[in-house]
Amino acid sequence: MKTVVVGMSGGVDSSVSALLLKQQGYRVIGLFMKNWEEEDGQGVCKASREYEDVVACCEKIGIPYYSVNFVKEYWDGVFTHFLEECRKGRTPNPDILCNREIKFKALFEKALELGADYLATGHYCQTKDGLLLKGADPGKDQSYFLHAIQGSVLNQVLFPIGHLPKKEVRALAHAHNLSTAEKKDSTGICFIGKRDFKEFLSQYLPYTPGNFETPDGKIVGQHDGVAYYTIGQRKGLAIGGPGDAWFVVGKDTTRNVVIIAQGENHPALYTSSLTACELTWISSPPPKLPFHCKAKTRYRQPDQPCVIESIENGIATVTFPDPQRAVTPQQSVVFYDGDICLGGGFII
Repeated sequence: MKTVVVGMSGGVDSSVSALLLKQQGYRVIGLFMKNWEEEDGQGVCKASREYEDVVACCEKIGIPYYSVNFVKEYWDGVFTHFLEECRKGRTPNPDILCNREIKFKALFEKALELGADYLATGHYCQTKDGLLLKGADPGKDQSYFLHAIQGSVLNQVLFPIGHLPKKEVRALAHAHNLSTAEKKDSTGICFIGKRDFKEFLSQYLPYTPGNFETPDGKIVGQHDGVAYYTIGQRKGLAIGGPGDAWFVVGKDTTRNVVIIAQGENHPALYTSSLTACELTWISSPPPKLPFHCKAKTRYRQPDQPCVIESIENGIATVTFPDPQRAVTPQQSVVFYDGDICLGGGFII
């Protein structure tokens, strides 16, 4: 009998993943990761609330469960990088680093230590012959967030719900009386959750006010710090006056300036090319260039035709026949061939 360790978060997706694997005849072990230490307003550790749901589901399914502390690994491998990139005025995606450094590295290694044959997670992805494929539910596909993992681990990774739509996952949780059946999906920063981003970030990065400027250099207001704004942002600028709404179109970190312009489709929001670094090719060597494929520059974006024109010193130059809106430094460009996720890199 093969043994599977399921990374359990206390949510419905990982709970149903464990349930399905048990039904398929695997020896299943639930493993909860504590990655962030924080108390709620009542002084209760938030991670302990999630662990209570893990315990309830594992006992209902009839599998053993354990908890592992990756707080240091998360801080060192994910959060410090997140803060450093924010400090530079970029917009990092901690979910991608969390998958690379925690779920498919630290957790994967822990699963093997426990004698597991496989690690399973509740991601909406699929695998076939060592390839990473999109999840069957187009509205929930999470392959974008897994582009940076090492493809060598895929032969020992299972995605039990990757072939299912979300509504069916919830239906299975209801049918088996799992306590997570109606639990809301987690949102916000990986393992930290949804919160007021500016307020949260200000705990670690001090406010450094500066000017809002138009592309031609006119000062139109004051911002609280370049770290708190991202390309394409509309809300929270507090810039009034006549005409269209204002959007962030760029940053000048050397002068501590956030550049804004009026209009949702202002030309400064669009680009026909980008560069990307820290490239990962999940299951194949780098392609022969120029390489025509599809790409996403943000999650949930429809696949966009593109050409990888060159890769020099580890930096790829990518062009798009259709200009792309709000391409943002330190977000990811992820490449696809149909349903196959080829890999990707971090936008420079």
